[in-house]
Amino acid sequence: MSTKHSYLTLLVLVSAIQPWFPGRRDDAGLATAAAESITTGELDPRLKLTRDALLDKGSSDEMRLNAATVMLLSEDPLARQILLDALKQSGSEAVRRAVCKALIRAGTNQQPLKNVSDFEEPLLAVFAAEDPATARLAAEATLIFDYESIAEPLGKLINDGSAALNARIAAIYALELHPDVRAAVALVKMVDYPQKELAAEARKALEELGIPPGDDPRARRQVINDLLTAGQTAFLQKRLIRKEARIRAARAELKAWQDRYLRALDDLYTAISDDTRRAKFLAEHLADPETAVRLWALDKIRQDRVGTRRNPKLPAEVGPILTTLVSAEDRQVRLKTAIVLSFMTEVNSAEQLLAQIEDEQDPQVRAELLGALGRACYIAFLPNSKIKIAPEIRKQTLNWAVRFLSEQSPADVQKGAEVIKLLLEQDGLDENEAQRYLQALLHKYKALNSDSDASLRAELLNAMAGLCAPQSTRRVQAKKLFGPLFGAALAEKTDLVREAAVDGLIYIDKSAALKRLRTEFTDDPSVTIRKKLIALAGEVGTREDLPWLAAKIGSNSESEPAWQAMLKIFNGSDAAVLEKWLSAFLGENAGIGASEGQKIAFLEIAERKAATENKPKMLTTVRKKLAELYAQTGQFEKAAEYLGRLYEAAPDPEAKKGILPDLLQVYLHWPKIDLAAKLVESCLAVGDLDPNNAVVRSLEGFFAEPPAGTDPNLLLDALGRIKPPPEPRPMWQERFKQWIIRFGKAKAVDKSEPDGT
Repeated sequence: MSTKHSYLTLLVLVSAIQPWFPGRRDDAGLATAAAESITTGELDPRLKLTRDALLDKGSSDEMRLNAATVMLLSEDPLARQILLDALKQSGSEAVRRAVCKALIRAGTNQQPLKNVSDFEEPLLAVFAAEDPATARLAAEATLIFDYESIAEPLGKLINDGSAALNARIAAIYALELHPDVRAAVALVKMVDYPQKELAAEARKALEELGIPPGDDPRARRQVINDLLTAGQTAFLQKRLIRKEARIRAARAELKAWQDRYLRALDDLYTAISDDTRRAKFLAEHLADPETAVRLWALDKIRQDRVGTRRNPKLPAEVGPILTTLVSAEDRQVRLKTAIVLSFMTEVNSAEQLLAQIEDEQDPQVRAELLGALGRACYIAFLPNSKIKIAPEIRKQTLNWAVRFLSEQSPADVQKGAEVIKLLLEQDGLDENEAQRYLQALLHKYKALNSDSDASLRAELLNAMAGLCAPQSTRRVQAKKLFGPLFGAALAEKTDLVREAAVDGLIYIDKSAALKRLRTEFTDDPSVTIRKKLIALAGEVGTREDLPWLAAKIGSNSESEPAWQAMLKIFNGSDAAVLEKWLSAFLGENAGIGASEGQKIAFLEIAERKAATENKPKMLTTVRKKLAELYAQTGQFEKAAEYLGRLYEAAPDPEAKKGILPDLLQVYLHWPKIDLAAKLVESCLAVGDLDPNNAVVRSLEGFFAEPPAGTDPNLLLDALGRIKPPPEPRPMWQERFKQWIIRFGKAKAVDKSEPDGT
């Protein structure tokens, strides 16, 4: 029996690597349905937390699986009842899958389960799940049973004609999984089953096992005889050989199961909502003797600081422990502690970090210690900082940073430069001391080879550029010392170097930088530089920057930023500048690829400038184009508004008359039929309308091809209600009669539908 059990375990490993197909997610009512099944006994708080992780619809699949695993191994009978009830919930596919996977884990790990027969009936019921993936998991979970105990129930289910077909197919899959020659014999017999679907499934199962299904009943009897003659051991040996590759993969997966405890910790930690409890939870595990648990806690603390959910109670709980872990025996713990302390700015760790950096032998850990130490010093010397450290610690930190600058490792040099930049941005050093550290950066930069050390030179230039920024207290010294380097670096081939040089020049003088850079770098190979110049033009650009910005409109990802920069310049310019750009936006062969929306935005600025500076001719031109663009873009109310302004400002009746057809077109397409009729009425009040009149032609076009969704009869009715003037209007009356004859019965035209027959 023990040999069989070892074979069973190995074959369970094989089954574990078979693909799990994600099923349909249906979590509605999970918590309520399962929670109501526990009606007796008071749940232990830990069991309640685990149960909620299993049943909560917000839980992930991994959280559910870990929760089910914990309850499966629990001695609490209520934990077993929760799992059994969960399997019976036919609408809780995600939960049922989690329980099945937990059972599979138990079988794979040879974990003894008491009263395993409790699961027989609930598991077989899951075979009928609508989701095939859930049913297959239930079949895999039957490997917790010996074949003797499950063979009869499986046989009954397969032969039960009233059972669901998918449940019977899952039972065949369970036979395929069970490492017993008798299961294989049962599958061979099923190839002759009268129900074709089941026979086909049995044939597929045999092919998966590498057993020939036989071409006819006689051949199948021979297959069965061969299986029984060879016996169980030979059957298992062949099966193991066939599954060897899968076994190796399963063993690799098993190796990763050591992380399950940590994932369970993840689930428990995530389920804690109270900040104080979360902080204490991490503090407890940060002090755990197991290195893996400490590293898990350190990761959680780091995630707390870089993520969106910040725990204000964390520093007080974990701070003292973190400062001791700086000198932990394990290298990984020291490394992660240094990284975490870089984010834990509320922890006073400078003294411990400085002491450890003196003793640290690992180069990577020492570099992270320096970074954390520099950050700790920076925070301590901020105005109103609650953390106080001796000024001597900052000086020693800067000395360490200079030592790092002299190292051969680019990572060390970069770390040293970062710390020098960080600490020199603040006040607190006299000019001579600051000059020493600035000179150290300069000398290191000049010592680097321009070809082989381009990336590191870019990092040093970035540090030097940052020291020229407005927030730097050493800005005047840094500009004088580093300014020439930035200009020279513009000739470098490496993008990163040129980008850092551009930053430096911008920090020193934005206007001067733009004036210098726009002559050669607006089309630089570096997209970063191009975007920096566009942003700079948006800040300090002038009319001289408009041409190169305009060239980028409508071309690539720089189009929108360039357009925004142009708008800022236009808003700050006078009407004369905008008037010169009218042709670029309005000309037939305009050189700028502006969209209609961009043209409107430009013209709105131009209108405001023209009105403010009393340029009537420009104002008329702009308003005409605005009315046209508003109409083209379907903004008929604005189009009508601008045509109305043009009508009021028209110098003579002839000019006013020329505006009316455009206004009529807007009313018709809006549609505002009542306004269109009033416009026609006002025209008739002046005189008769002959067939060539522009207003008549507009109406003719509307009737011939009305806009989608409009009814020409509404316009005919409105025109018919026009109050006739005292004098006769024979041409209009004749035209109106023709329209009634031709279009009086026209229906609304829907342009979205094809013409019918």
